[in-house]
Amino acid sequence: MRVLLVEDDEPVAESLRRGLLRYGFEVQWVNTGGAALSYDGPYDVVLLDLGLPDTDGLDVCKALRVRSQVPIIVISARSDETDRVVGLELGADDYVSKPFGVREVIARIRAVMRRVQPRAADAPAPGPDRYGPRLTVDRKAARVHLDGTEVALAPKEYDLLAFLTEEPGALMSREQIMEAVWDANWFGPTKTLDVHVAALRRKLAGAITIEAVRGVGFRLIVTEAVETAGSAREGDGTP
Repeated sequence: MRVLLVEDDEPVAESLRRGLLRYGFEVQWVNTGGAALSYDGPYDVVLLDLGLPDTDGLDVCKALRVRSQVPIIVISARSDETDRVVGLELGADDYVSKPFGVREVIARIRAVMRRVQPRAADAPAPGPDRYGPRLTVDRKAARVHLDGTEVALAPKEYDLLAFLTEEPGALMSREQIMEAVWDANWFGPTKTLDVHVAALRRKLAGAITIEAVRGVGFRLIVTEAVETAGSAREGDGTP
């Protein structure tokens, strides 16, 4: 699903963009109302901040609605009931107040899309992403399978795996991971990250390796070959 994100706060936009990417969304980010109105690429839903630097987000909402029936979800720090009502009357389909979680935004997107564009019964469902011969990650359903058997992951374990598998082999700093998986406003020790990495190593042993780079962060490596008993004996010199 293609999302047009209209948000001038870069940390908020980047955190939300990463979260949406983890769940299989395509995201185009612009930071002004003018850029949103001039954007001519395809999109299925708009996430629109009201506090834009060049124009009021409510005016952008009104202009977008005149041009198209694409769903609009307003995301704003304005929690006043009047702003919510005006936004909905101008054509917004839903309203999310800051601060919010990525899961809440995704739930709102899916709910709006079910209302305005129900999936045809015979429409093919997108398949899961495969990493090597053993691991699959279904970002639409937030489910992980190892050798065809579902692996029970805690919510943050799944989020961490989904983030690291966005770019297998890339070195991700602790700061990048904490911002993307926990959120941009996380404060406190990052020991929880080590705990979740250890859990993924244990649950997905043999399918992936998560390398720790001291003083920097982590790198996920996909195991591309299935080790057989014969090759293991050959490798250790066993006759």
